[in-house]
Amino acid sequence: MQNPRTIYIAAAALTRRDGAMLLVRKRGTSTFMQPGGKIEPHEEADQALCRELSEELGLSILPSDARYVGRFTAQAANETDHVVIAEIFRLESDVIVEAAAEIEEARWVDPATAATLDLAPLTRDHVLPLIRNRTP
Repeated sequence: MQNPRTIYIAAAALTRRDGAMLLVRKRGTSTFMQPGGKIEPHEEADQALCRELSEELGLSILPSDARYVGRFTAQAANETDHVVIAEIFRLESDVIVEAAAEIEEARWVDPATAATLDLAPLTRDHVLPLIRNRTP
């Protein structure tokens, strides 16, 4: 049985060729984070990633387009007393994205200056260092 205070997600460390990283902000929040979302009980993480990117950004990808990086745990950004366990995937795309569903804002940012934004702990502590270090 899963812990009700644990949120299981698949998220994308999505970059463009110029090195910019895509961050999103959910409606009614101030925190920026990776695009992605909850993994449904019947889904594999890569399938959840594809579904969430389509729903949130209109981005159509295949599971083979994303490269698995690893599993990371952090304090949840928008749910008090919850932790998030994230399956992180690297993805590069220059396609234009549009905020949809619960996403209010999608913003391409320079990883060198991203820390000036209000970042989710997962983004700040795990994903941003991966991007800055260009970990494959």
